[in-house]
Amino acid sequence: MEVMEKRMEGIVVLSVRGRIDSNTSDEFEKMLLSRVQAGENRLILDFQELDYISSAGLRVLLKATKELKKTSGQMCLCSIRDYIQEVLDMSGFSSFLPIHPDLGESLRGLARGPGGSA
Repeated sequence: MEVMEKRMEGIVVLSVRGRIDSNTSDEFEKMLLSRVQAGENRLILDFQELDYISSAGLRVLLKATKELKKTSGQMCLCSIRDYIQEVLDMSGFSSFLPIHPDLGESLRGLARGPGGSA
């Protein structure tokens, strides 16, 4: 797993490449939660190059979502491959995590604020 970080319009964008599984989820969790604990409250996870996410990876997304909720923060996902989308749909994650077709839509969604990103 590789993660590239950039800031666009005041929003942290993490582009994930590879796999988020039991071998990489701890590293991903530390990276994601460190941003939240540093006060970042608007995050976009760009999954365009994500090949696989396991239940360990889903747990990290859930934990980050809960932490962000404490500070009225927001996180959304974008550019998700069809088979990853199926995993998110079947696990119920797409019901509480905003998912956008591309990075531009995610940026516009988070710029609108709470309620504007769905």
